[in-house]
Amino acid sequence: MMKHLCVFCGSNPGARPTYTSMAQAMGQAMVRRGLGLVYGGGNVGLMGTIADAVLDAGGEAIGVIPQSLVAKELAHKGLSQLRIVGSMHERKAMMVDLADGFIALPGGFGTFEEFCEVLTWAQLGFHQKPCGLLNIEGYYSPLIAMFDHATEEKFVRPPHRWLVLEAQDPDQLLDQFASYEPITFQKWIDHQET
Repeated sequence: MMKHLCVFCGSNPGARPTYTSMAQAMGQAMVRRGLGLVYGGGNVGLMGTIADAVLDAGGEAIGVIPQSLVAKELAHKGLSQLRIVGSMHERKAMMVDLADGFIALPGGFGTFEEFCEVLTWAQLGFHQKPCGLLNIEGYYSPLIAMFDHATEEKFVRPPHRWLVLEAQDPDQLLDQFASYEPITFQKWIDHQET
């Protein structure tokens, strides 16, 4: 049973007001379903927006942040829990341990890297937790197209391509998470395959 979802998202609000409103909607939808938030612990951008939305709706928000970012006064001071770690590697490992699934909202390099890392871990069988993209106004459509291209070019096997859940609406994505069935499939192609 899912209790906490890890949300990766930007430390900036982005160019479109919809990014902020959908981050708020995601936080509210999670609380309605009894899901707590695990995230990077910041008080800025979409990170701060979703944390505030969860807290304002009466939910639990757990932040995980490296000491170096706390020192820059980026840590959210009103969270249910703020866990301070020594490095970005520790941060990601703790977020994975605390969460039962992973969602990426719009963000930059850090968001892409965090999402692709947990997706790779799912591909390798290190966890069996759902991974999804909230594709607000087509933000992730180019990345999804790249995943499809990698599959067509036989760098990603089709069952692994479908590890990436995607929706434009928070409730639709959370419905997919609720019905998620992990796959068991080898990452590596048999040498006999052509």
